[in-house]
Amino acid sequence: MKKILIVEDHADIRKLIRMTLEFDNYEIHEAADGVSGLKAAQDVKPDLVLMDVMMPGELDGLQVCQRIKADPEIKHIPVVLLTARGQVKDREAGMAAGTTAYLVKPFSPLQLIDTIEQLLATA
Repeated sequence: MKKILIVEDHADIRKLIRMTLEFDNYEIHEAADGVSGLKAAQDVKPDLVLMDVMMPGELDGLQVCQRIKADPEIKHIPVVLLTARGQVKDREAGMAAGTTAYLVKPFSPLQLIDTIEQLLATA
């Protein structure tokens, strides 16, 4: 069973993503901020991370992505950034942080599932 970590500060968005993925055979883990998201990635070692970019607290999604990609134990994990920021400079910042894919909110559940299936198929 593939493990997916959802790192998102809005509980309703976490719930929506979890409900979207419940129909597939995934083990879902959640974190509500960047610091707990990074710790969960290190502890759980998920097959994929779905992460919001803008989160309150010490670490935002870009910083967590950079730290995941800098950690030899978990750098292979694909990170999908989920954000309301769709400008070219925002995408470039995501790519510079090491993201594997970039989905702009609002995204469709189908788009999310397609992205996850493609990434897990190549992992």
